[in-house]
Amino acid sequence: MEHLDMLTRNGIVSRVPLPYLLFRFCRRLVTLGAAGGTLAVLTLAASSLWVQDGAAGRVYDEASVPQAPVALVLGAQVYDDGRPSPFLAARLDIAWRLYEAGKVRAILVSGDHSRWAYDEPGAMQVYLVARGVPASQVVLDYAGFDTYDSCSRARRIFGVDRAIVVTQSYHVKRAITLCRNLGINAVGVGDDTVRIYTTPWRNSVIRERGAVVKAAFDVLSHRDPVFLGPHEPGVDTAVS
Repeated sequence: MEHLDMLTRNGIVSRVPLPYLLFRFCRRLVTLGAAGGTLAVLTLAASSLWVQDGAAGRVYDEASVPQAPVALVLGAQVYDDGRPSPFLAARLDIAWRLYEAGKVRAILVSGDHSRWAYDEPGAMQVYLVARGVPASQVVLDYAGFDTYDSCSRARRIFGVDRAIVVTQSYHVKRAITLCRNLGINAVGVGDDTVRIYTTPWRNSVIRERGAVVKAAFDVLSHRDPVFLGPHEPGVDTAVS
């Protein structure tokens, strides 16, 4: 085949057999695929190590988590009737218990309200108030479209510099690492009670593998959240 390549380059052979061209094309695809696969594996490994290191020693259970002014509850699915999904309800229950135990003085609920008919923060506030948390102590962030945006806006819009991040256990390390890289001295509490929903839990764990890579690129890009705006005093007022 090398001889055929040489003859082709020198113009001696004007037509290369089709099977040979297909072989060379497939060989190049395999080479590129192997290189791309290796790069993807290395990127995932590096991002995962970055998240693990960023959250090392900062994940607690409810009883042992140190006090902080604010609990940052990250949004999740809300049903059409306004009820939080089990995953979100479990996060809110942790924040409620932290408030009742005096671990936090305010709760910042951050989620998606990009459509009028879909309101994660509003549903989160209703849930907490129904369990006895004063409405004045629940602050709403309507533009927490992903974890990066929630952490960035908590720091830049609401002035949070120390917080307990509340989410599920598969997510909490990434959330802590992002918040720390965005200027918040964060620790976290992760929920495991919804493991009983085996299929959505498994799917979420799988998605988390890609989410750590996105988190790393978000931090490296120093991107702004989708929406910014002026400082909002809700957390300051609730904490004071």
